[in-house]
This record gives sequence, C-alpha cells and structure tokens, in this order.
Amino acid sequence: MNAKELRDKSADQLKEQLADLKKESFNLRFQQATGALENSARVRRVRRDAARVKTILNEKAAQAAVTE
Repeated sequence: MNAKELRDKSADQLKEQLADLKKESFNLRFQQATGALENSARVRRVRRDAARVKTILNEKAAQAAVTE
C-alpha cells in the first residue's frame, strides 16, 4: 500500500481501513505472544500502513480546515 493509493480514498474509507489494520495488528500481537506468528515482518508492515493511513487522514483534515 502506498500513499498515492490512500490519497485517492475518502476519509470514511480510510477510517474503515485503519480499523481493519488495528484489528490485524491485535491479531498479530496475539499470535506473537503465543508463538504462532510465522511472518514477523508483517507486524512492522501493518504498523507502518496504519501510520500512513493516519498521516493521510490528518492531511485531509488540515486541508479541509484551510479551505473552510
């Protein structure tokens, strides 16, 4: 997932995607704690994707505040 794809989505879609990423992050942490995690790099990727989504949401909010 890259920032360009995220910028094309609406704020509602981004919020939904952020919720999905948080759920996935929880599940990965649970797997890691129980020793069932096979791909440890996935944890980092999900965390960074969530940060990207939050950044784009903040950019959209700031842009909306300026245009009002």
